[in-house]
Amino acid sequence: MSIEKVKAYLKDMNCPKEVLEFATSSATVELAAEAAGVIPARISKTLCLMSKEGPIVISVAGDAKIDNRKFKDTFGLKAKMLSPEETLEATGHAVGGVCPFALPEGTRAFADVSMKRFDTVFPAAGSSNSAVELTCDELFHYGKCEAWVDICKGWEEE
Repeated sequence: MSIEKVKAYLKDMNCPKEVLEFATSSATVELAAEAAGVIPARISKTLCLMSKEGPIVISVAGDAKIDNRKFKDTFGLKAKMLSPEETLEATGHAVGGVCPFALPEGTRAFADVSMKRFDTVFPAAGSSNSAVELTCDELFHYGKCEAWVDICKGWEEE
């Protein structure tokens, strides 16, 4: 089970944070926010896309959307979300539980600056009813992210 892999991975990474398991679904930003008792923007959704080098995951704030121009400027191609089946293959996690933790070799991780306005965020932890509260730096570290990127829109105050 994916959540067990994430728990073991975080333990191996010496992460002191406990994985939260909810009695209800946290498979969408709205459901996760309700389960965690936070605003939707603090949910770190992990998007799975294809790059020229293979699959990538990008953790972004719950209220952010991909800006196609920024994505192309950063990664050199049009943003293409993977199907649920491709996402499971690329990450080892089913949609609703996708996170940057315990990824298979070859899947690269990035973090979007949209999350940096919060002290902590809540990425999923491998299942559709889990999360872990982390600082942005912890998410970057434990997710083995390669870089902070700026590929989103819709979250900045006008």
